[in-house]
Amino acid sequence: MKSYLNLLLLVLLSLGLTSCDFIGTIFKGGVYVGVIMVILVIVAVIWLFAKFMGGKR
Repeated sequence: MKSYLNLLLLVLLSLGLTSCDFIGTIFKGGVYVGVIMVILVIVAVIWLFAKFMGGKR
């Protein structure tokens, strides 16, 4: 459980520290790359949330 929290913290920090650069890269890549990246981030957040809230059935 602690390793998941460390990984989550690392991901959040890396996104928070480089968010301006990340957004700039999305605009350089185009709309489709931006849409794909947003969808991937949303799916990852939902997956992590489900994992932490008891996703094992």
